[in-house]
Amino acid sequence: MDWDKLRIFHAVADAGSLTHAGDTLHLSQSAVSRQIRALEESLNVTLFHRHARGLILTEQGELLFDATTAMVKRLEATAARIRDSEDEVFGELRVTTTTGFGTLWLAPRLPKLFKKFPSLKIDLMLEERVLDLPMREADVAIRMKEPSQADLIRRRLMNIRMRLFATPEYLAENGTPQSMDDFSAHRLICQHAGTAQVAAGALLVAELMSHDIPSTLTVNNYFGVLQGVLNHLGIGVLPDYTTEDFPNLVRVLPETESNEVPVFLAYPEELRHSKRVAAFRDFVTEEIFQFRKAHQS
Repeated sequence: MDWDKLRIFHAVADAGSLTHAGDTLHLSQSAVSRQIRALEESLNVTLFHRHARGLILTEQGELLFDATTAMVKRLEATAARIRDSEDEVFGELRVTTTTGFGTLWLAPRLPKLFKKFPSLKIDLMLEERVLDLPMREADVAIRMKEPSQADLIRRRLMNIRMRLFATPEYLAENGTPQSMDDFSAHRLICQHAGTAQVAAGALLVAELMSHDIPSTLTVNNYFGVLQGVLNHLGIGVLPDYTTEDFPNLVRVLPETESNEVPVFLAYPEELRHSKRVAAFRDFVTEEIFQFRKAHQS
């Protein structure tokens, strides 16, 4: 198959339109159409159903698009490795982690990374869904469980626990609970046990909810939980690292906490020699070391 025709096919399939693909490729619509026709003739199949509102892939077209998508991702990975053969750390690094960890722990520390590598671009993707690193949905992930894929390099960064916190103002007005029975006079702020989150956190929330707490606010990430706590809405289930940047928070029921949650950094084997990945890995490792040191002293 002709590489150039495959490139044009991929652009058309991605855009769903000959005109939009032509704009991207800097080709006329008729030139794009001719190349697609020639590719269909060489394969002896129809790749697109043509509709007034655009193009829809046929079953055979879907198969080819899957193949060209995989090719594009591998080419992007190769291009990244070629660029990283230079000594300078520059270009884009796509980092994924949970909304809570990304906003509460990672983002406040990024100024140090940018100061050291001013030409680096970080695309920070914060979501509870686990992005597929081997398929290049992201370059590096920080996850709250050990990745299962065999073709990933992983490093255990630290362990965290979910604990109960409130503001001094909230406790002054509502009192400090001495046992779970006292929660009948308090509001619990947490992630719903059924939402995507670390298993240890969900188990702690399920245990707390079993005490028939009358008032709750559930948010689908820890950043939202923290906002509720900081605004004196109630007692929140939060990762222990939040006290680093919010030292005024008071720990409630100190004997109540989740099991340990391991935090892993992972990236694809093919990015082993990437200078961008190495710079980010070393930065996070050093920040974790300083964080642990501060909490041990």
